Order: sequence, then C-alpha cells, then structure tokens
Amino acid sequence: MSNTLLQNIQYPSDVRKLSLEQLPELAKELREFIINIVATKEGHLGASLGVVELTIALHYIFNTPEDLLVWDVGHQAYPHKILTGRKDIFHTNRQLNGISGFPKRSESIYDTFGVGHSSTSISATLGMAIASKLKGEYKQHIAVIGDASIASGMAFEGLNHAGVTDTNLIVILNDNAIGIDPSVGALKEYLTKATVGIKPRSNNIIEALNFNYFGPIDGHDFTSLIDTLEELKNSKGPKLLHIITTKGKGLKQAEENQIQYHAPGKFDATTGNIIPKDNSGLPPKFQDVFGYTILELARKNKKIVGITPAMPTGSSLKYMMKEMPDRAFDVGIAEQHAVTLAAGMATQGLIPFCTIYSTFLQRAYDQIIHDVALQNLPVIFCVDRAGLVGADGATHHGVFDIAYLSCIPDMIITAPADEIELRNLLYTASLGLENPITIRYPRGRGHIREWQQLFQKIEINKGKVFQKGEHIAILSTGTIASNVTSALKALNSKIGHYHFMCIKPIDKELLLEILEEYPTIITVEDGVIKGGFGNTIVDFANQHEYKNKIINLGVPDHFIHHGSVDELHDICNISSQKLQKIIKKHLIKI
Repeated sequence: MSNTLLQNIQYPSDVRKLSLEQLPELAKELREFIINIVATKEGHLGASLGVVELTIALHYIFNTPEDLLVWDVGHQAYPHKILTGRKDIFHTNRQLNGISGFPKRSESIYDTFGVGHSSTSISATLGMAIASKLKGEYKQHIAVIGDASIASGMAFEGLNHAGVTDTNLIVILNDNAIGIDPSVGALKEYLTKATVGIKPRSNNIIEALNFNYFGPIDGHDFTSLIDTLEELKNSKGPKLLHIITTKGKGLKQAEENQIQYHAPGKFDATTGNIIPKDNSGLPPKFQDVFGYTILELARKNKKIVGITPAMPTGSSLKYMMKEMPDRAFDVGIAEQHAVTLAAGMATQGLIPFCTIYSTFLQRAYDQIIHDVALQNLPVIFCVDRAGLVGADGATHHGVFDIAYLSCIPDMIITAPADEIELRNLLYTASLGLENPITIRYPRGRGHIREWQQLFQKIEINKGKVFQKGEHIAILSTGTIASNVTSALKALNSKIGHYHFMCIKPIDKELLLEILEEYPTIITVEDGVIKGGFGNTIVDFANQHEYKNKIINLGVPDHFIHHGSVDELHDICNISSQKLQKIIKKHLIKI
C-alpha cells in the first residue's frame, strides 16, 4: 500500500485534508481494501461496496464524530469502520475477540448507535437531534437508511414524528432496490418511478411528511454528493436526500449477482469468483429441509401458505415462492405485519407457515401475544437461526426465543433434534393443530444425509430416551443433542440422555421418571439459561417437591459476541469438549 492515499488515513480528519479531485482515487483504494480483506475473512460485501463514495463524502463534509452519523442495519458500514480508526484491525472483523461486523458504541466514538436490525436509524437519530436541541448544541444528525429498511413500519413512525419537529435531521435514503433479497412492495414501486421522474415533486410522499426532499442523485458521483450534502448541511429542519447506488459497485460479479454477493463467503479477490465449496455428500442446511418440505406439503394441501419478512433466500421459502407465487409471500422488512397477516389467514382456515429468524421474531412480540396466542390461532412459526449463529454476533444470536415464548399461554414450543424430526414435525403441524406452535432450528447443516424419508405423524409433546444410564441424566432440547451425544460417546460412561423435542407442554410422565431415577440432572440448551428449557425443568422439580441436583447449561446472563459457532458453544460450556469436562466433574462426585 505504498504511496497510496488510504495508507495515510486513520480518521475522518485525514480524509478532510484531501482535495475533491483525490476522492475518486480514495474510493478506488477503499474498495480494493474491502475486497481483499473480505475475500479471505468473509463478511458483508455488496452493501459496503455500494456506499463507498457516500461514506467518504459524509466524513468529508460533516465533522464526525461531533456530527452524529447512524447507519441503518449496519452491514454497509465497512468503509465507515476503515476510515474511523479501525483500518489496521479490520482483518479481525467478525472473528472471536475482533471487531464487530456492525457499528457498536463500545467499539468506537464514531459508532454513535449500535445496530444490526433494520429500520431503527431514523428514530435513533431523531432522538439525538431532539437531545441536541434541548442541550442548546448545534450539530448535524444523519441517518443512512436503505430502500428495503425504509419500508418498515418503524421507519415510517420515525419519519412521521420527525416531520413535525423543528430538528436538524438529515435522512439519506440509499436506494439500490435490494436489501438481502430484492426489495418488495408498493413503496419500492414508488421509488422506482421517482428515480425516472414519473411522479411530480408535488406528489412526493416524503414532502407530504413535512420533509424537504432532495434528489434523486447519483450516489457514486462525488460532485453531486458533495454539492448536495453541503446544501443539506446549511438547510434547517428535517431533510431527506434520495441517492441511487449500485449494490456491489466496483466488483463485476457483485453487481451482477447482488443476492449471492451480499455475504459471499470466500472468493478470489482478483477475479471476483466465489471459491466453490465441495458440498457434495454433505447433510442439508436446516433451512433447505424447511424449504423443500413446505413445498412438498403445499403440493398436497392447498390450504398451506408461506410467509417471510424479507428473507426468502435465507429461509429457503424461495422454493415455494418460485413454484407457488400466489401462496408464498415476502412481505418485506415487516415482522409485525407478517405475524398478524398469518393470524388473519388462520381465521379463514388457511394453514400459515410463518418463517422468521429467531432474532427478528423478537420484533413482533406483541403480535405473537395479542393477535395469535390470545385468539389461539394455529399459526405455525418456523423459527430459523435459533441458537448461537456465529460471526454476526449479539444482534443476530437467536438465543432468547425459548425464554420469551415460554410465558405465553397456549403456545407450543418445539426444537427438533435433527432433519428428520424437523421434517416430521412440519408435517404433523400441517395436519392441523388447536394451538399456535413454534418450531426452532439452527443456522447451518445437520448430520443426516438421507433425510427425505416418508412422512410420519409424531406425538408432539413426547420426549425420547436416547440412552438409559445411572446416576446422571442429560436432558437436551433441539440440535444441541448432537454435542451431548458426541460427549457421551467419548466418555463411554453409563449416563442417561433424554431429548425433549417439546419444551412446552413438557412431557411430564417422562420427566417424573427421570426425577425418580437420577439424583443428578444436567440440562443443555442452545439458548439463554434464564427462562429457558432448564428453568422449566427446575420449576417442574420444585412444584413436585423433588430435591435432585439440577445443573443448567446454556447461554449465560450476558450478551455473547461474535466468533465461530464452535467457539461460542465452548464459551457457553455447551460444546462437546466442555460437556465432557462438566460430566467428568460430576462423575467423580458419585
């Protein structure tokens, strides 16, 4: 990196020393830097490449960190991180003890708001602007939000409030027509028309919300960006700048295949070609077990419908959407809407499978309680990415769902141990239930290659005896059972292992047998201990006045950050190796 502009830049103050004519060269170097690192370390590529010019222009015009800059979601913040003191450690991005893949307040004063979920930027930035006004401070407050995120209800709530406040707020709409999957909905159609001038300014939906509207402009043209940002800087009141960008800008393959290059894994930095993984003979991803199974079920039952909030590819609902576009719905980044939409469908006799990542289902908690459970509607929630997810870190771990769902009356909570059990559970749920059900499964692959077996109806609330034993019983739920199995195989000891696919209602008969037979019980789950599966076992034992020693293993009572899933399992004492040590410790005491 000798004789380059980027090597001499550590902070935005260094960017401001450059001339306008030097900025395109800086953008070129910054893109190359991101591509070279992400090619080997992996991460979110396309979104960051698309905002290189915008990021440079924002730090060039505004006096960050005194002027406050908030990135919505944050997977586009790699250029921001590199220009704000983290260039030399950027190679640790998303790795254990390295920097986060998302803006994080504890990491840098330039990260003014922690993000990871979409559509929070306008509300947060408005809160900052109001605080500045109350404190008598004059500074800029800038929210950068994408066209997929701005369609979310929370973003509109923020816009609606901001329009009646006398605050110094700038919203930059980064319009590239795609989030992780292509943007959907009427607002997307409106923005598409606005970019070619079909809708007159007097009809502008943004101006109707009392914002001064600027644009649309080319988000890759420094002259337009710098001139417009200067104008915004010197204007009062809430303003919105609409910019048009290309996701994956500067890497041909990323521009042409924006979905795949959102987070492409390892690729060749020179050619841009993704380095192929030999997946031949590997077990399937749990997402594909869901996706292919629901399609198979839907072919036989016309009442089945599928719903996802903006994750058709990640959840694998895309297979049903392709074959049955009138029965599978991508509703955009709108988890609350997705849940209540499913509830409405259920009232009319349809069988809705609502597939939502565990971390995003949190955003629809009121709807789960009020619109589904209170009315006892048999919505089938397919809770994807349940458990520790790895490099995306604390904002994306699906570790709270057992705890936050367990307290909801009439809610069935399940966690199958493997692909076949997931497949049969989906089938059983499709036959009709009297209550809503959640089916949780992890990110990534299972262990069974021959999973597409004949459907079997299963008793949902029955536990399984994986192996009988003496003195110590391990009780697990979900796919973490494989870690337990590996640990017990290595120990070669007479220890019981029981699998509870159904967490609520619990198999009371089996649990009573276990409490009678084993003085020591260890519960294992890929979720938070407080309020989780293990707590259910403790509560049951207390209610029935048992005095067994019960040890709960799972995610402890603090946020777990990023690293590989195996590393995080180890930290939480639920890896096979840590389980072996804990079991040995208790065997010695017998």
